[in-house]
Amino acid sequence: MFLPRLTRRALIGSGLAATATLSAGASLAQEAQAPRLTGDMVKGDPDAPVTVVEYASFTCPHCKTFHEQVFPRINEEFIETGKVRFILREVYFDRYGLWAGMLARCGGEDRYFGMVDMIFANQSSWPRGNDPAEVASNLFAMGRQAALTDAQMDACLQDGEWAQTLVEQYQTNASADDVTGTPSFVIDGEKYSNMGYSEFERVLNEKLGS
Repeated sequence: MFLPRLTRRALIGSGLAATATLSAGASLAQEAQAPRLTGDMVKGDPDAPVTVVEYASFTCPHCKTFHEQVFPRINEEFIETGKVRFILREVYFDRYGLWAGMLARCGGEDRYFGMVDMIFANQSSWPRGNDPAEVASNLFAMGRQAALTDAQMDACLQDGEWAQTLVEQYQTNASADDVTGTPSFVIDGEKYSNMGYSEFERVLNEKLGS
């Protein structure tokens, strides 16, 4: 999927307030409990010899396919064995992708990759339709499965400053790595387009010198 030209204003100012109808709002104490994670989301040994950066959108069908069919094998054979440090960088094609990223981060580092799996697994249903309130309601339903409260999610998804930080972060990274579509990968500084497992395995073994 190729990146559209969307402005920060179009992403951030296009419906975050729709979530306000889902709960009465969060108290200051509850807001403080909701993490505001920024920066790279990392999986694996920080000292692994090879680093893989994936650029992915939560509304991208090809990204869903990668995470369901290719990533589990990479995780088992390269990440969990200490050979690869994996970084997921979110790409925001639209406001719904941004909301999904905010929801995934709202659960904190320990829940992040589990939330990513859930969001991709339900990609055919949660962003369906053109009603922002319905999409937000679908996201909240997934968040509840991860033991997030409505107040926590409400506080996260209505945080405009945090949304702006995430959008700026994504645009800076994508520009620096010349990313024009998703999923895209930067493996030890070299850019690659979408690959199946056999090609990914070949590239990783080449980088590992094995």
